Amino acid sequence: MNKRKIAVVITARPSYSRIKTVLTALKNNPKTELQLVVAASALLDRYGSAVNYIERDGFNIAAKVFNVLEGENLTAAAKTTGIGILELSTVFDNLKPDIVVTIADRFETMATAIAASYMNIPLAHIQGGEVTGNIDEKVRHAITKLADYHFVASKGAEARVIKLGENPEMVFNTGCPSIDIANEVSKLSNLQFDPYLKYGGVGAKPSLTNGYVVVMQHPVTTEYKDSRKHIELTLNAIAQLKLPTLWFWPNVDAGSDGTSTGIRSFREQHQLPHVHFFKNMEGFDFLNLLQHSQCLIGNSSVGIRECAYLGIPVINIGSRQHNREQGGNVKNVGYSQSEIETAINEAISNGKCKASTVYGKGDSGIKIANLLERIPLQFHKTITY
Repeated sequence: MNKRKIAVVITARPSYSRIKTVLTALKNNPKTELQLVVAASALLDRYGSAVNYIERDGFNIAAKVFNVLEGENLTAAAKTTGIGILELSTVFDNLKPDIVVTIADRFETMATAIAASYMNIPLAHIQGGEVTGNIDEKVRHAITKLADYHFVASKGAEARVIKLGENPEMVFNTGCPSIDIANEVSKLSNLQFDPYLKYGGVGAKPSLTNGYVVVMQHPVTTEYKDSRKHIELTLNAIAQLKLPTLWFWPNVDAGSDGTSTGIRSFREQHQLPHVHFFKNMEGFDFLNLLQHSQCLIGNSSVGIRECAYLGIPVINIGSRQHNREQGGNVKNVGYSQSEIETAINEAISNGKCKASTVYGKGDSGIKIANLLERIPLQFHKTITY
């Protein structure tokens, strides 16, 4: 019996945690052959080299695609996508997968969807149907229209994909695979590692014994010219509050250069004896770190998804996660230093939040893998409007 060949394309560090449990289930399924393709910023050291964690976890990589054009602006993002289409077309021609899987909504994922669609390869999309700000909004819905199968993470997303005209029989509310990891992390009673020893990083090494906060703030592509100003507001708030802080580097997006420059410049001009900076962290460890933090600050989707399941308070800054379904753990604030400071103090004072299963219950990976193994192969669809 021939195994069904499933090509999964990972283009950035968040994508790996979003798909890891699916990869494990596909790898362990005797009826599927996992063809793992790693591309774009997932290969770059400056963004944490997610590929290192992938290989360390025992996954074989079928192909690597180096397609990120430097510049971190709108033109570079468009050209990176174009190069991705060229390179991934060659990869798919070589691997000849039965199904291609693309993840979420980062701009590089558009290349995966276009290449597979034009090559008549059935396309599965994970985490479609959600609403946010940013270019991600357009990318996500565009991929929905290109995709043949939809593995959505919430009831609202399921309804939205169907409303877009997709066949309800090909829309599956599987939950988010990253919640599978959060479910495992939730069983741990304490921090399982020393982040300074295990991951290095730069800056001070404040004691974490009496509590700490985590910051992860990315640029907003529709507001990329203001990315430095936005990050400086957060930096000033953190400097003012003087809380032990673990700060993570931004994703590669239009505006990332402004965010990164803002951080570096601020570090040179101000004493930050309570802040440590990391490039990246393995997904399980990162969630373990968040689990025992006092709150997450910034605009990462991990605050909306995994932190909801773990009951971690989140200060969500600005418009990047605009209108995304949220649990009761999220406090939305604008680009205001005083507003950010007040929200952080309130979150720490109030403590842990009630856990939410809005994005799943921790069994998504096996659900998605089983569907990929048995779903009828199709690359032509009849849309009903």
